[in-house]
Amino acid sequence: MSTDPRYDGQPLLRLLELYVLWAIGELSQESEDGLKKMGPKLQSIYGGDGQWHDAIAQSMHMPEGMPAAIRDMWARNLKIARDNDVTLTPQKFAEMFVDENFVGGTFF
Repeated sequence: MSTDPRYDGQPLLRLLELYVLWAIGELSQESEDGLKKMGPKLQSIYGGDGQWHDAIAQSMHMPEGMPAAIRDMWARNLKIARDNDVTLTPQKFAEMFVDENFVGGTFF
């Protein structure tokens, strides 16, 4: 999925970022297609209903309203960035969200 050293030894890290991108409607079609193919494997590892994003949510014990909460945070952060003449890309937001909210495999 990625050759970025950020993900070395942390395969779930990239999946969590992709989950955030999916939640905010910024996941590329290419990534979505690849993740759909991974759905059954992810379900066998983490549980869920067979959809890749549900398996990720199950793995992290996310509450049911997590995608909406992520979208709300995205909207707030976009406004803050615009108010400060800063560009916040979806990928940067996903990295920040994951770095700030997931520690040692547990959601806070």
